[in-house]
Amino acid sequence: MVERGGSGVPGGRRKQRVSMADVAKLAGVSSQTVSRVSNGHPGVIASTREQVLAAMRELGYRPNSAARALRYGQFNTIGVILFSLSSTGNSRTVEAIATHAAAEGYAITLIPIDVPTQDNVLGAFTRMGELAVDAVVVIMEVHLLDTGTVQLPPGVHVVVVDSDAGDRYCVVDTDQADGARKAVRHLLDLGHETVWHVTGPESSYAGQRRTQAWRAELQEAGRPVPPLLHGDWSAESGYAAGLALAERPDCTAVFTANDQMALGVLRAFHERGVAVPEDISVVGFDDIPDAAYFVPPLTTVHQDFAEVGRRCVEKALQQIREAGGVPAGTDLVPTSLVVRGSTGSPRR
Repeated sequence: MVERGGSGVPGGRRKQRVSMADVAKLAGVSSQTVSRVSNGHPGVIASTREQVLAAMRELGYRPNSAARALRYGQFNTIGVILFSLSSTGNSRTVEAIATHAAAEGYAITLIPIDVPTQDNVLGAFTRMGELAVDAVVVIMEVHLLDTGTVQLPPGVHVVVVDSDAGDRYCVVDTDQADGARKAVRHLLDLGHETVWHVTGPESSYAGQRRTQAWRAELQEAGRPVPPLLHGDWSAESGYAAGLALAERPDCTAVFTANDQMALGVLRAFHERGVAVPEDISVVGFDDIPDAAYFVPPLTTVHQDFAEVGRRCVEKALQQIREAGGVPAGTDLVPTSLVVRGSTGSPRR
């Protein structure tokens, strides 16, 4: 084994970095061949490649990715800016982005923002530039891009998730409206006269779209539109809404804007002796992994977070690799309704 550097103790010589030339010398090849192996170039004989890799392992050689990035103008890193990591949708979307990015040989750099303001967004983009990323995925969640409150800097490869700004940016989102309509239509088809609704936060684009679709579906069916019960995505807010709904004999069906609030609703109904689905049917949105284990198992709208993440990475890589970039527009990922034990026909 070739020894590089000193003892690593006080007074010893400073450890020297193993160079490409050292690897080439040990492997008996040229530095150019080592470079090709480091960069994954296909034009290297398998036996030679293994010989070089063995020399790298023996010497503890690590390719200088920063120097290679500067040389080729690509860092193989995608930045992710988001305003909340606590919500189910955001955390699962980030997980999917990381998974699909890794499959393409990319890493992700994550910057969360506590308060979604123009200054904070620009600050996050500045930090992304310092960290050297090739593109940025922005998970907005809050209803800002389409109101003009926040503007993203021009000239940057950007993909936006959960926004209504497809006229200006490349947007990937779940088809929120269609998912909500499926939930309401399912309950009406079961024979319920109308459907009550527990909303998400007013600032949420997804929550707003689900509420709009709930109202539109009822109006198109000629059904009465009950007053809204406002939630904040938490099970606690769903519990409060459930206590109020349990006191209403005219409520036989409720659509909650996410599964966590549905969990709170179910708890409130249980405490008040309201049977689900015999007395009131409940539908959620998200299809979190625990939804199938609620009591009763929750009927809910399934969001394909893995597909959202895959399309985000795909759009980002298209912008990186194609000179013309990707035109603005919204790419909607379909939803599906998963029917379980929390919904049924109303009692006559």
